[in-house]
Amino acid sequence: LTVLNAGRRYLKAEDLSGKVFVTSGLGGMSGAQAKAAVIAGCVGIIAEVDEAALLKRHKQGWLMEISNNLDHCIACLRDARKNKIALSLGYHGNVVDLWERLVHELETTGELLVDLGSDQTSCHNPFSGGYYPVQLGFEEAKQLLSTNPGKFRTLVQESLKRHVAAINRLADKGMFFWDYGNAFLLEAQRAGADVEKRGASKTEFRYPSYVQHIMG
Repeated sequence: LTVLNAGRRYLKAEDLSGKVFVTSGLGGMSGAQAKAAVIAGCVGIIAEVDEAALLKRHKQGWLMEISNNLDHCIACLRDARKNKIALSLGYHGNVVDLWERLVHELETTGELLVDLGSDQTSCHNPFSGGYYPVQLGFEEAKQLLSTNPGKFRTLVQESLKRHVAAINRLADKGMFFWDYGNAFLLEAQRAGADVEKRGASKTEFRYPSYVQHIMG
């Protein structure tokens, strides 16, 4: 319902075939995102750093395909988008790399390959394993979290700034991004990312929340 309503409200579309939804997180409640994309009929690319979560969702049948190769992911996205095929593709990697690759495609080809975007990393708990920084691999990041939590925190905040910068670039060209109530925008703001709404109070974000703006 969230994906369908986002399409209705922001794309003015009842039919999401050929539309692309990019997000992250496949553990816990966020695991439903892959299934939601297919039910809605769109192309869903969901990033996840933890291979165990990806394999679990694939085994359940919620993910149609898994890849750790961004070239392959972009090729699958283009094909499914062109042919209006419903797809749930799990990218085994950091979502920041995925967002930045989509920016690269925009800047080199002029193509905006994503229509809808969100995030379901556990940003209510970003410095204890809820969000992993793009600068490190999953196992390396877990080790750093154990040995130097202060450094881990710094890398998470740097990663959040890169995360938002890529989203902002795509949103400026027409992608519609929303907050999934996971404190992503709040933690990005605390990290110094550009998420504040222009001309509004400090408590207002430039992107909507699914509670008030989509489900409401």
